[in-house]
Amino acid sequence: MMKTLTTALFLGTLSLSQLRADDWPQWGGPNRDHFSKESGLLQKWPEAGPKRLWLSENLGLGYSGPAISGGRIYIMGARDGKEFLIALNEKDGKEIWAAEMSNMLQNGPWGEGPRGTPTVADGRVYAISGKGGLIAVEANDGKVAWKTTMGELGGKEQNWGYTESPLVENGVVYCTPGGPKGAVAAFDARTGELKWQSKDFTVPNTHYASLVATDLNGKRQLIRLTEKKLAGLDAKDGSLLWQVDYPGKVAVIPTPIIKGNKIYVTAGYDTGASKLIEIDAQNNVKEIYQNRVLANHHGGVVLVGDHVYGFGEANRGNWVCQNFATGEEVWAEKAIGKGAVVYADNRLYCISEDKGIVALVEPSPKKWTEHGRFTLEAQSGKKSKNGRIWTHPVVANGKLYLRDQELFSCYDVSSVTKTASIQ
Repeated sequence: MMKTLTTALFLGTLSLSQLRADDWPQWGGPNRDHFSKESGLLQKWPEAGPKRLWLSENLGLGYSGPAISGGRIYIMGARDGKEFLIALNEKDGKEIWAAEMSNMLQNGPWGEGPRGTPTVADGRVYAISGKGGLIAVEANDGKVAWKTTMGELGGKEQNWGYTESPLVENGVVYCTPGGPKGAVAAFDARTGELKWQSKDFTVPNTHYASLVATDLNGKRQLIRLTEKKLAGLDAKDGSLLWQVDYPGKVAVIPTPIIKGNKIYVTAGYDTGASKLIEIDAQNNVKEIYQNRVLANHHGGVVLVGDHVYGFGEANRGNWVCQNFATGEEVWAEKAIGKGAVVYADNRLYCISEDKGIVALVEPSPKKWTEHGRFTLEAQSGKKSKNGRIWTHPVVANGKLYLRDQELFSCYDVSSVTKTASIQ
């Protein structure tokens, strides 16, 4: 009997250890690439879809995505004309605290409220409101440590507000106010003191992408895509290391993808393009390709192996698999319609913006292959005229998170349960 119990406990421990859980502490996950290294997730969904664990119904208006860290979820929402940074309990979705950020962004038929994702680092949470208010709060209780605004830095509010998610590294907060004083700015994360602003990189229209960083040519480089430029800055002082033209128009949104010394960007609308460049040892830029195979509007793209996956606005309105190295189309499929994507455990999690169809897709260069789909049950009746389900899905710690305005849903997508594994 004892031997049987010991074996059962050992097997239970083994099962749990095989389930690798990961927090999602910022926009795009740990590396800002919408790629989770989490394992132990369902590879096929039941016919009705995964089980919904809880629903939060009072986030307020907005498209902000969640950051998940240390058993809590940090997200933004607009209530009663104000935008708030909100902390929820990861276990049940109950609100813990809310910190006021700024007045609410008014964006007409497109929808009010915040757009970006908070960033969690070293016991604090940092976020930018739709009106450009940058706030730093204590993660434990929501107490405000410091505040500033993009306007104070010379920034100009874009047509759809500020959508950037702040980058926090090595005790520094990076963001992109834009304007004549410098497109990119850096703050001391503890004090809020302005460390530098990129005087030799100024652009009138920053648009809507977020910063990413990489180690390249002996420096930590900040990579920023704006309406008309793609640039690399020295993270230490903001000096411009390189830049190249980009044919953006109306709204340039997706986050750049970095692989070694190669950088991939994409955007939608008439002149939007997928573009791959290579940076040599002297920070010279070489264009490898520029085409419209995967001109992505705002649902984002993800690199899995040697291929990029995402919705291609210009490519007949299809989900597309694109060869990263050559830019060639591998396949295109209508599938669920326009939407957003994230990767975890050999699966793409895709959601359509119009009907809220959620599909579990195998990332294969052969074809679009689904392993289950369901329709998001909790869909808001408070969306503006032209509003859609624009918040990107997030997978963290065995859970799938989906938002439509004030409604925030948590689904169990884990293939291993604690109860089952220790019996």
